[in-house]
Amino acid sequence: MGVTCVSQVPVAEGKSVQQTVDLLHKKLEQLGAVKQGSFCLDCETYHAAGNVSGQPSKVLYVMHNSETPMSCLALFEGGPCLVADTNFDILMVKLKSHFQNAKGHKVECRGARYRYCDFLIKFGTVTMNCSARGISVEVEYCACVVPGDCWNLMKEFMQSFLGSSAPELPSVFAAKPEGLFAAADSIDTMTQYLELFNKLRKLQIPGINVR
Repeated sequence: MGVTCVSQVPVAEGKSVQQTVDLLHKKLEQLGAVKQGSFCLDCETYHAAGNVSGQPSKVLYVMHNSETPMSCLALFEGGPCLVADTNFDILMVKLKSHFQNAKGHKVECRGARYRYCDFLIKFGTVTMNCSARGISVEVEYCACVVPGDCWNLMKEFMQSFLGSSAPELPSVFAAKPEGLFAAADSIDTMTQYLELFNKLRKLQIPGINVR
């Protein structure tokens, strides 16, 4: 697992979410990328049931990734982060007197994964309550684990199929320009997805539904 960038892709003017995803797939295939199956992520939101000493309650996010099926990630708002096995979901049910599931806040991201040389590319449709909220793109450069050594190459590659929509340096990279990308259980990757999900949760997009 190498350095990964996660970003939002704008919906093409006059196109639906699915039509935009189809166009992006065609661009990748024209470059020579090969489809290699599919992927799925989801994120559940939990609120602490009570406050301690008048402190505002923290939000807990529990995330699953089909790329790491034997583990899940629990991230408190503002930290810390816990990597656990899939039985953590059972624990959250037992802790319902302390953490309440925020019904209707589950976010899912599904799509296809492509391979092009040392790059792994995933376009996903982000949905909430069966409504499409946006399009995600994940680009992983598998040959490097130091963001500062490969960001320019990654950005140039993303510009080849995203054009001006190619993202700027992710905040998780800026915090560790000379450090190693946290590949273990994709912590840095999932952190980027969480930032994207929280951004898309706030959007109100009437009339756009998943097919």
